[in-house]
Amino acid sequence: MDKPSVYFETSCVSYLAARPSRDVIVAAHQQITIDWWETRRQDFEVFISQVVVDEAKLGDPEAAARRLKILDGITCLQISEGVARFAERLVYYKIVPESELRDAIHISVSCVQGINYLLTWNCKHIANVEKYKQIEKICAEFGYVSPIIGTPEELLGG
Repeated sequence: MDKPSVYFETSCVSYLAARPSRDVIVAAHQQITIDWWETRRQDFEVFISQVVVDEAKLGDPEAAARRLKILDGITCLQISEGVARFAERLVYYKIVPESELRDAIHISVSCVQGINYLLTWNCKHIANVEKYKQIEKICAEFGYVSPIIGTPEELLGG
């Protein structure tokens, strides 16, 4: 039996690689992400895209190096013309703001490539229950099935 697939969005990589935060909520998200990575990652086929790699390279060079080390060896999905078109539709329908095109690409790669789960801590533009029905609707119009979008906490298992 094949493992379910997960698209590991940049916010998860950032929490995994970051130094422990003093902000109690961020620290909890970091620990949950570490727990998922250590206990559940092997249960899934994990994917990223070039956008994850590009975002991971940004900021402090030491932190970027830690993020890139985590990404090393994870299958990188292509940003095809179909992915770009679908991301444009997500922006056109105002599901994702034009200023956040990379967030639209994360969603689009997951949808177009048939990924089962999209893991993110970006609850403003991606893991947002108010937007999920809109994402499902656009996916259906394009002939795709939306991944289940959530945080690592929701995929820790029971």
